[in-house]
Amino acid sequence: MNTTPERLTVARLTELAGRTLAPTEWITVTRELIGQFADCTGDHQFIHVDAERTRAQAGFPDVLAHGFLLLSLAASAKPADEPLIEDAALMLNYGIDRLRFISPVFAGQRVRYRTVITAAETREHGRMLLKRELTLEVEGRDEPALVATLLVMVLPQRPD
Repeated sequence: MNTTPERLTVARLTELAGRTLAPTEWITVTRELIGQFADCTGDHQFIHVDAERTRAQAGFPDVLAHGFLLLSLAASAKPADEPLIEDAALMLNYGIDRLRFISPVFAGQRVRYRTVITAAETREHGRMLLKRELTLEVEGRDEPALVATLLVMVLPQRPD
């Protein structure tokens, strides 16, 4: 699989529909990261912050990552071959069509995203809506942690 990013314009993004991108680098989900997310969101449910209680009451091997922490990792986890959009002014989160948390991720596990661009739809004013199907893989497991269809609105640069 070619991992050299190609250069495209916003108008050519329709060429990406159906394309599977290279998986992202592996990310280790540490207890520290989970704790920082708990502090940021105020979600200190014991399964995220207390390993002993989690083992005793839930039977899990360690604390588990918040589902929304795992989803938020998609913001910085970029495939090596993600195209560079030469004339994009902005790429904005536009929404989520579907999101399912399928299996837990425990502290110390490694995860990575696989991305399929399922659609690229032209919108008014030269904008483009990308639909990206993301699957979060957990190293050593067949079952993913989550699947989501994320929407990204790409705005072209304004002509001078």
